[in-house]
Amino acid sequence: MSAESTGSRGFTYWRLRFRAWRGNRPFWGGLLTMIGGVPIAYLPYADMRLGNMTIAMSTTAGAGSLIIGVLLITLGLTMWFHAVVRVFAGVAAIVLALVSLPVANIGGFLVGFLCALIGGALSASWAPGEPVKDEAAHETALPEGGEGVPAPTGERPGERADELSAVTPQNNATDSTIDANGGRNSAG
Repeated sequence: MSAESTGSRGFTYWRLRFRAWRGNRPFWGGLLTMIGGVPIAYLPYADMRLGNMTIAMSTTAGAGSLIIGVLLITLGLTMWFHAVVRVFAGVAAIVLALVSLPVANIGGFLVGFLCALIGGALSASWAPGEPVKDEAAHETALPEGGEGVPAPTGERPGERADELSAVTPQNNATDSTIDANGGRNSAG
């Protein structure tokens, strides 16, 4: 180790890294989907003992429940570690949650069903956020008081150069490909 290194990184560093990792994927959708898969897979095989009496929830659909539960856990992990397929994983989680109602003891007594359904919906609707812009680099000119509506930044007084502006650049007819080719397409 060098004299400049601290030897280990503090809790704050790892917390901020986890926060950044969590913000780049449908974290809560994946977590709820995995939580929903556990009761769907576990409850058909669970037994409860009350003294000498054993209560078992074993049904003929035990294998189907196990498959649905394992698939939901796998989809939750997919949402975390492969966020590109978040919409597919979300829709598949919703379909599996609906299938678990008749197959897996009312979807793990509705707990697994609701968690998987909400997790799938969160994953399907999640979109990555846009990076925060540096405010110092994008400062606009304000009137004399420094408060209120930004002053226009167009070339002429009173002209605004933004997406809501009615001033549009004029294109010449030869700027587009179709007009420059005489209206003919060339396919190779």
